Amino acid sequence: MPEHVHLLISEPVQGTPSIIVKMLKQRVSHRLSPDPGPNRLPQFWQRRFYDFNVWSRGKKIEKLAYMHANPLKRKLVEDPKDWPWSSYALYQGRGEILLEIDPVD
Repeated sequence: MPEHVHLLISEPVQGTPSIIVKMLKQRVSHRLSPDPGPNRLPQFWQRRFYDFNVWSRGKKIEKLAYMHANPLKRKLVEDPKDWPWSSYALYQGRGEILLEIDPVD
């Protein structure tokens, strides 16, 4: 999405989901705005994130379906395979895969 991101992650071997999200935010921020000077981009991450514990296979499927449908509902694309930052292509075998993703079982 242009102003937010959906992630479906499992419990990391080391650390916590909060640390994983913090590291992700830091790496993205540094890559997008490596200049610490006056040309630095403004802050674009919110301080907090919304988390939801997914305990069942059914709930995983529900959350993935929601994530894949989100660009459609927002009228950003006509087909979920056309949203380049989605895992839809991996799960459906349709479209180009831009991101390396470990599929959710």
